[in-house]
Amino acid sequence: MRRAVVMLTAFLASLFIAFGFGATSAWAEGEALQGTLINNGQPVAGVQITVSSQDGAQVGQVQSGPDGKWTVPVPAAGTYRVELDVTTLPEGLTLTNNRPVLTLPVFEGSARTALFPIGSEAGAGAPVDPGPNRLGQILDLVYTGLHLGLMIALAALGLSLIFGTMGLTNFAHGELVTFGALMAFIFNVFVGLPVIVAGVIAVALGAGFGWFQDRFFWGWLRKRRTGLIGMMIISIGLALTMRYISLYWFRGETRQYSDYVAQPGIDIGPIAIAPKNLIMDLIAIVVLVAVSVALVKTRLGKATRAVSTNPALAAASGINVDAIIRLVWTIGGGLAALAGVMLGVFQGINYQMGFQILLLVFAAVTLGGLGTAFGALLGSLVIGLATQLSTLWIPTELKNVGALAVLIIVILVRPQGILGRRERIG
Repeated sequence: MRRAVVMLTAFLASLFIAFGFGATSAWAEGEALQGTLINNGQPVAGVQITVSSQDGAQVGQVQSGPDGKWTVPVPAAGTYRVELDVTTLPEGLTLTNNRPVLTLPVFEGSARTALFPIGSEAGAGAPVDPGPNRLGQILDLVYTGLHLGLMIALAALGLSLIFGTMGLTNFAHGELVTFGALMAFIFNVFVGLPVIVAGVIAVALGAGFGWFQDRFFWGWLRKRRTGLIGMMIISIGLALTMRYISLYWFRGETRQYSDYVAQPGIDIGPIAIAPKNLIMDLIAIVVLVAVSVALVKTRLGKATRAVSTNPALAAASGINVDAIIRLVWTIGGGLAALAGVMLGVFQGINYQMGFQILLLVFAAVTLGGLGTAFGALLGSLVIGLATQLSTLWIPTELKNVGALAVLIIVILVRPQGILGRRERIG
């Protein structure tokens, strides 16, 4: 046991020591709305920005600085109304999309960027759009829910495979999400690589970290015949250790990648979607489809499903159960790291981002059916949609309650989950 703990600690420490020195605060701690006003690459100063809550109460009012940047701290996560006063724009400039009012969600511990594209007054005669209507708001929440659901699905698929093959409820899985985001941040911000390249490296490191965990830690515990309850408690301790190592080196601030911080959206009907989000959606879909097809069509996939169904029978039929579990840990680590990279692009990076999404990942796995990979995918989309659409009726800071309410209702009607198998108890 001591050897496994020492090796795991040394591996974590080597990664964070190698890249952690010199980490400095890039963004203020806490929730905020921010942006940069630019016209043809030049900053636009002195423009008034007003932020108010959904009930109309003013939260803050600032003017863009000499560098075009502005920041308004907000008291808590929630949905806020951001208004640019077009009368304060320099002469000859206007908003090119005629949308001076934006309604934006701010996530816990993150700074949300508001985009106001500025250009010449050539198209200033167009009517001003007062903001998204009810249909546009609903469609925007549907898309955001699906986008969030795909990121949850990447993490949930690995967690479901680990539970299916080992029976382990891994509370440290969220830290694999954080690990991927932080590794991408290191290679992007400190090494200077593009975020796409940094993301690929982070996914490879996440897969390697998953392999390392099983090779020198979980595999050793299995050989010692440690019970599942004991392993679950160990996973809680491991999660806390990794979380506070991240806090020590990267502090509590929310960071942003150096690329794609502010990106104008593409108007698709009544909603505007940033190209980076569409690219992330495409990558997530391709990865999820590839893993799903591999589980069904390849020999390793069939062996994984056999181990998940009956490990003893799979071993008796000649399948190397330990090798399959190690493969699952490798894939799960890579998928979780990819989810972390995408989540970092979506809402920023902080040391507890994996912990914050872990509850939704568990809810998705349980809703879809414990140990069923395809159930985890379906459950993730349902949880993502429920989380975002619930903000139509309840405050944004309580949006996770809506997702958990859906989980409770479905489990009451179908205890085994959407795609789970019925089992006899007693």
